[in-house]
Amino acid sequence: MKNQRNNAIVHKIQVAIILIFSIILVKPIIVKGQNKSNSEKGNSQASIASGKYRNLFLEVGYSQNEIEAKLAKAYYDIFEGPNRVYFAVGDSMAYVSDVKNHDARTEGLSYGMMIAVQLDKKDVFDRIWRWSKKHLQHQSGPREGYFAWSINPETMKKKSEGSASDGELYYVTSLLFAANKWGNDTGIHYYNEARRILNAMWKKDGTGNIYNLINTEHKQITFVPEGSNYNWTDPSYHLPAFYEVWALYAKDGHEQFYKECADTSRVFLHRACHPVTGLNSDYTEFSGAPHPTRWMPAGFRYDSWRVPMNITMDYTWFGKDKSWQEDYAKRFQNFLRSKGIDTYDDQFNLDGSKPDFILQAGSVKKLRHSIGLVSTAATASLINHDKNKVDFVRAIWNAKLEPYEDGYFDPYYDGLMYMFSLMHLSGKYQIIKPK
Repeated sequence: MKNQRNNAIVHKIQVAIILIFSIILVKPIIVKGQNKSNSEKGNSQASIASGKYRNLFLEVGYSQNEIEAKLAKAYYDIFEGPNRVYFAVGDSMAYVSDVKNHDARTEGLSYGMMIAVQLDKKDVFDRIWRWSKKHLQHQSGPREGYFAWSINPETMKKKSEGSASDGELYYVTSLLFAANKWGNDTGIHYYNEARRILNAMWKKDGTGNIYNLINTEHKQITFVPEGSNYNWTDPSYHLPAFYEVWALYAKDGHEQFYKECADTSRVFLHRACHPVTGLNSDYTEFSGAPHPTRWMPAGFRYDSWRVPMNITMDYTWFGKDKSWQEDYAKRFQNFLRSKGIDTYDDQFNLDGSKPDFILQAGSVKKLRHSIGLVSTAATASLINHDKNKVDFVRAIWNAKLEPYEDGYFDPYYDGLMYMFSLMHLSGKYQIIKPK
C-alpha cells in the first residue's frame, strides 16, 4: 500500500510538471477565427507546395536499387510471405489480421489500405475495403457509417460493436487518396464511401450515446465516440496532416472546422509531449495531461510509438509547426539515444524512467527493443537537423522483421510500423492529389 501511495504521489507530481510547462511554453489552443493566416498560409518547403518528398535513405548513402529492394521485401514479408498479416478471402475480399491476438482491427485494415494506395496496389486496397464494409461497417442504427473496431476473422464474432476513432480517420483519408489516384469509375466510388463516413459522423449528436469522431467542443479526436470515452483522447490518433487533407479534398462544407482541428492537434501535441524527453502518455485528457484508466496507468507504450511518425508526416506534408516539431524531434531522439541506440526499451514513464507496469503484447509481458519503435523513431530524422540523426536511419535500415531470440514475433504492429517507416524515409508516403 505504501508503494502504491508513493507511486500515486509521483504520478501527480509528473502531471503537475507537464501542466506547468504547457502553460509556460504553449500558446492557447486555436479557436474559430483565431490565427487564420497561420492555418491557411503555405510553406514553400512543405510537400503540399513543393510536391517533393525527401528520400533520406538516398541522402544517407544507400542506392535507389537497394532502397527499392528494401521496400519490396518488406511489402512481401507483410502482405505475401509465410508470416504475412494479409489474407485473401474468395475472389474479391481480404483482411489484415493482428495474428497474435487472433483478430482483424480497423487500425490494421485501414493501415493496409493506406499502404496499398501509396504503393499503387489497387486490388489489395479494394479487397480490404470490401471486407471492411461487409463485415465491420454498421449499415443502420445509431452507429450507422461507423465500424466495429475488432472481429475474429475465423469465427466472425465481433469483440465490440463500437469504434476506435483512428480507424475511421484512416479509412476516410485513404479513400480520398484512392479517389484522387484511381478515380471513382473502376468499381468502387471511393469519394462517396469517404463522404458516407463523414456525413454519418456529422449526424452523431449523442443519440444512442453515439457521438462525432471529433469532440466538437474541443476540436480533438475522441478515444471512442461513445459515452464518456467521447471526453478524452489518444495522442497517437492526432493526425493534423489528415485534417488538412480533408479540408482540401472532402468538400463536405466543414473545411474551416478541419483546419481548426489540425491547428488544435498541433498545439495539443505540444502539451501532451514531455518537455524534456518528448514522451507522451498512451491516453490523455484534451489538455494533454495523462489519462490513466482502470486497465493501465499513464505511460509511453505501444500506441505512443506512432506519435513521432505522425508529427513527421505533418512536418513533411504541411510544415505549419516547424519550429516546435524540430525541437521535439531533437529532444525525442536525444532521449532514446541516451538509453542506447541499439538497446532502448519500448515502454517508459514520461520522465524516461522504467515503468513498474508493463503492457503485454499478446501473451507476452516484457520490455523489448522493438522494431516498431525503432521504425517510428527513425522517421523523426526527417525533422531533426542534427548530423548524428543518421544513427536512427541506419538502425532501421539494419533492423530485421523477424522473431526475437525468445521466439516472440509481431509481423502485424511491428510490421506495419516498419512498412510505414520505410515509406516515409524513402519519400514514398505522399499526399495524393487529384490527377
